[in-house]
Amino acid sequence: MKAIPVEINWHPGLSIYAAEPFLKMAGDDYGWLGGVDDSGELRCILPYTINHKASVRMVRFRDQTLALQEELSIEDEKSFLSSVVQYFRFTGADIIIPATANAIFRTYPEGAVAAPYGTFFIDLRQPIEILWSNLHSKHRNRIRNAVKNGIEIRSGREYTQIAYELIEHTLKRSKMGFTSHEEFKRLVSSLDTQVKIFVACSQGAVQGCAVIPFSEHSAYYLYGGSIPDPTSGAMNLLHWEAISYFHGLKVRRYDFMGVRINPEKGSKQEGLMMFKERFGGRMDRGYMWKYPLRPLKAAIYSLGVRLLKGGDVVDAEHGKLET
Repeated sequence: MKAIPVEINWHPGLSIYAAEPFLKMAGDDYGWLGGVDDSGELRCILPYTINHKASVRMVRFRDQTLALQEELSIEDEKSFLSSVVQYFRFTGADIIIPATANAIFRTYPEGAVAAPYGTFFIDLRQPIEILWSNLHSKHRNRIRNAVKNGIEIRSGREYTQIAYELIEHTLKRSKMGFTSHEEFKRLVSSLDTQVKIFVACSQGAVQGCAVIPFSEHSAYYLYGGSIPDPTSGAMNLLHWEAISYFHGLKVRRYDFMGVRINPEKGSKQEGLMMFKERFGGRMDRGYMWKYPLRPLKAAIYSLGVRLLKGGDVVDAEHGKLET
């Protein structure tokens, strides 16, 4: 399998993260690489962006390898990703950094630094009654109580500002940074009609929010936030209403956007995993990975990420690879 640049030819059956308006917003450079087999047939695509920071050219994949017809074998995908690495080395990139949380790869190329990772997703092609019955009983009870207590779920672009503030403050409570307000507005603008902003309200006061880009392929829980002590069940109801909404649009999947494998007992990561799992989805397990293309420049990236964030997700989870 050989990786070559191909024309962006997005349609709603593909992930929204492969669409050109999103890629253009997210990167200084962007494009699709296609995987071509020995017969010259285009078998898959891989959307990417390249960003330039402190003289380092960083490649980031915006989704996993997307098969165009039949699924690739693991061997073919590994061969394709190895060719991807060679392509970016030849074109002068310095490092392939971990992909976004929606991108769960089934394999990774030789020489990559990898870590196990996963995501919970719900197959929305089932009847809504089945989706409801698949919810954990605690989630169903909290949703019923939220409805009984008058929680309302609203949506619209007019909630962009309040959503940004909720997400920023939520991440700050976990000592995590968030993108700038201007970048957030550019994201929402680039997605246009392909993003929904939901808020949960109690007596007119916003309790929490969710920002969900979507296409026919999937709806992705990209960002979420809440006030420090939201009304019980508000976020449960918010997700259920979002699931119901995208089910009505005939979107195929509702993706909770990433969980760590076997998180530490009692940790916040375990709590997040349980919250997502109890919506009745299935875990898609795979890998996150990165690749140093030029050792010196890659070391600059790694040092910067360690100083700013204590490392990236691959650094944090790499030790679990053996198990």
